[in-house]
Amino acid sequence: METQIRPLKYLVMAGSGRAGSVNRRLADRAARVVSDRGGIVDAALITDFAVPVYDGDLEGGDGIPDGAEEFRRRLQFNDAFILASPEYNASLPGSVKNLIDWTSRIHPQPFHEKQVLVMSASPSMAGGNRGLWALRIPLEHLGARVYPDMFSLAQAHDAFTADGDLADDPLRKRLADNVAAFMDLVEAATHYPCIRHAWVEFLGERPDPVIDRVEMT
Repeated sequence: METQIRPLKYLVMAGSGRAGSVNRRLADRAARVVSDRGGIVDAALITDFAVPVYDGDLEGGDGIPDGAEEFRRRLQFNDAFILASPEYNASLPGSVKNLIDWTSRIHPQPFHEKQVLVMSASPSMAGGNRGLWALRIPLEHLGARVYPDMFSLAQAHDAFTADGDLADDPLRKRLADNVAAFMDLVEAATHYPCIRHAWVEFLGERPDPVIDRVEMT
């Protein structure tokens, strides 16, 4: 009897909610590639997950805000996460980092072993790439499997056609190939998992439950 493999689900989020955001347009284009290849898209904007600036006293008094709980739910519901994030001052936006910080406080935290593809778009010649290197740090610290081949779109203000596609043929193909390769990896990791193990991290010099992070799969 042949086993039916279910379609995989992808949370595709723009790290900017602004109506004219080039990263929002890039996320939309990536979502179309996912859908064309048979994936199920759960589209989102960072503004869908409103959270206050992280504060330990606020967490202690009011708990985890609804925006972070909803982001956690969407991450866990989907098999993989695609994020198109702007670059602010050669780094990631504070709003993106703040959402990651809040969501990481939920246990078990949902980034561990989550397959993630990061991309960026910017009017600059660097395409927001410096922000992606900064974005990898908290995601990988939390155990996310961030795909090595990041996609950065330079001069993004002139890069899109009226219907939201990329005007440049090589760039269009590169984005499609990038997303397709990521989807192949997600399929392999989801349907054909290899070794599972515990992730143990000691942030201090000796074990202490206050500072240690242990996640079991």
